Amino acid sequence: MGRKSNNQQGKKTKVMDASQLARKVLNFLDNNYGKEFNAKQIIKKLEIRDSVTKGGVEPTLHKLAAAGSVSKTPRNYFSSVKEPEFVEGEVDFVNPRFAFIKPDPKHDLEEDVLIKEADLKQALDGDRVRIMVYPNKGKTGRLEGKVLEIVQRNRDEFVGRVEISPRFAFVVPDFKKMHQDIFVHTGDLNGAQHNQKVVVKFTEWREDDKNPTGKITRVLGKAGEHEVEIHSIMAEFGLPFEYPKAVEEEANAIPDEIPSSEIKNRRDMRDVPTFTIDPADAKDFDDAISYRKLDNGNLEIGVHIADVTYYVQPKTGLEKEAYDRATSVYLVDRTIPMLPERLSNGLCSLRPNEDKLTFSCVFELDENADVLNHWIGRTVTHSDRRFAYEEGQENIDNQSGDFYQELTHLNDLAKKLRKRRFEKGAVNFETVEVKFKLDEKGKPLGLFVKERKDIHKLIEEFMLLANRTVAEFVYNKNKGKDTFVYRIHDNPDAERLETFANFAKKFGHEVKIGEGERVSAALNKLMDEIVGKPEQNVLEQLAIRSMAKAKYTTEPKGHFGLAFKHYTHFTSPIRRYPDMMVHRLLQHYLDGGKSPNEEEWEDKCLHSSTREKRAADSERASIKYKQVEFMSLAEEKDYEGIVAGVTEWGVFVEITETKCEGMIRVHDMKDDYYDFDEKNMRLIGSKNKKMITLGDKVMVRVVATDIDRRTIDLEFADNEPSQKKRR
Repeated sequence: MGRKSNNQQGKKTKVMDASQLARKVLNFLDNNYGKEFNAKQIIKKLEIRDSVTKGGVEPTLHKLAAAGSVSKTPRNYFSSVKEPEFVEGEVDFVNPRFAFIKPDPKHDLEEDVLIKEADLKQALDGDRVRIMVYPNKGKTGRLEGKVLEIVQRNRDEFVGRVEISPRFAFVVPDFKKMHQDIFVHTGDLNGAQHNQKVVVKFTEWREDDKNPTGKITRVLGKAGEHEVEIHSIMAEFGLPFEYPKAVEEEANAIPDEIPSSEIKNRRDMRDVPTFTIDPADAKDFDDAISYRKLDNGNLEIGVHIADVTYYVQPKTGLEKEAYDRATSVYLVDRTIPMLPERLSNGLCSLRPNEDKLTFSCVFELDENADVLNHWIGRTVTHSDRRFAYEEGQENIDNQSGDFYQELTHLNDLAKKLRKRRFEKGAVNFETVEVKFKLDEKGKPLGLFVKERKDIHKLIEEFMLLANRTVAEFVYNKNKGKDTFVYRIHDNPDAERLETFANFAKKFGHEVKIGEGERVSAALNKLMDEIVGKPEQNVLEQLAIRSMAKAKYTTEPKGHFGLAFKHYTHFTSPIRRYPDMMVHRLLQHYLDGGKSPNEEEWEDKCLHSSTREKRAADSERASIKYKQVEFMSLAEEKDYEGIVAGVTEWGVFVEITETKCEGMIRVHDMKDDYYDFDEKNMRLIGSKNKKMITLGDKVMVRVVATDIDRRTIDLEFADNEPSQKKRR
């Protein structure tokens, strides 16, 4: 059993002096702005026990009223005179008891605002709300407030399991931050059967009702089946299941043939050796690289990108759909593309042995990988070869096969570009990527960590070079005054870095945080130290979380992680809408156009960043689902793990072998009562003084899995075997 170590029992009641009592009464009234109380009510609310202090409450109230610090009615009711602050923000519904409101940046509040469940006014996670912030901090030591108005619902549909009774039904939502079941009348079941997965839409939530009411709009099928669970994730995150018919028809109507008049308007690079390098199962080829030696002994390297904006014109159905989706989404077993297949895998894809319209950065480099010259513009290209990553790497390793000399030379140049980037302060985040082997029904047969080899880094470096060059080209035209879409990454917050450094220390790693390049050097040193160690994945993920989030914006700021003064996304327009925006603006400026309205493009950037987060969250959810399913089918044995998180209610453990994370709940730890030491992020046994700390290597076993909630319950392997069953 767990508890925080702040037991107040056994302490004698303390008599407050006049100034203490006045402060306490004033704070109470300020934090209950808009409400009136008499002396008796205040005594009860403040839980004042001793008779001396009780007797002092009414005189104190009258003194405060005389001084103008509080307001008094003729009936001797008192209220706050302080003005609260009214702000708008987004709800983060942490647990059933309370939520935090993330205030909009314009309000300049130093922290999130805590709202108790009773004061949420039925606001849900992600909703935009208008709140009143109490003038003083409450008992929690945090800013507190209450919701006045729900400005905009984040969602009105949820995925869950339907539970049907003879007279009514409830949908139990999968979403962990939806803490209320949704009531459904039997006439609104839409054919759903007990325990099926469904999509339910809110119809009303009356003020006095504990639960919202809804109707089932889509029946997904039997819970636990692969297709049903993936569709559940898609519905949960609002991902599209299909394209509107009109959009498909619009895509299918585009001619295959490239008009000769269009080719004449472009730089023709079809005779230059060109190839693509992508994952073996890829079908949409955004980018290609060309290579040739120049007469002066230098090299001409072309980075050629699918010219999507030639086919997707403004104010069309294709454009509207691409903007709405904003990105392709890569779930564990499928891709939900931004563009219809006719474009993504056909017209725009740089398939081998086909002429394609492209937007290119063509570089002249010397043997030191110094860029001596560059050209940016629209081209027509012809890919001579399509490489899978594995095949390209094999040609480099074996020094044989198609284009092995070109690939080897490009790899040497990429290594020089990469080395220079890290010397200038780039951070080397090599994150662990988990992949599954699935059978034809989606059942996970195995799990492996995807390895990044030189060929992956080769492509990465030349794409980074093109993205940086395009950003700098537009910025330098008019010292950053021209509207453009940048990809920025702010410098990390010093306090969050310090927290991360303390965290890493618990794993035995010293991270000396300085400023600027010194931060990068310290982080890179740590990344090198942890390669191949059990804590690698945990520390990499936490390091990334301690950084600012990269985003799209029209502000010409830099990119901390890459150590670039200016950076953009130019290289993936088949799967990212911001790259389409970049192509449009870039061509506009190449044609001599004036800077367009910044606010309109900033709105598009914000939308793209929001959609990017949705895609990342849904991808993580699909991986977590397969991890839970994999562990439910895995051999029943003890696993080695590492303590990745400690809270007052449980211990998070990452299983080293499978990279799956589960939780050991404190109330299931029967060997002792455990106190949570928040400062040192550890649990301490009250009697046995056993400590469970971040970074501890432990042996665990799986006792339960819940696919609906995507959770894995663990227990320490040295406990008595649990009676729980896997599900």
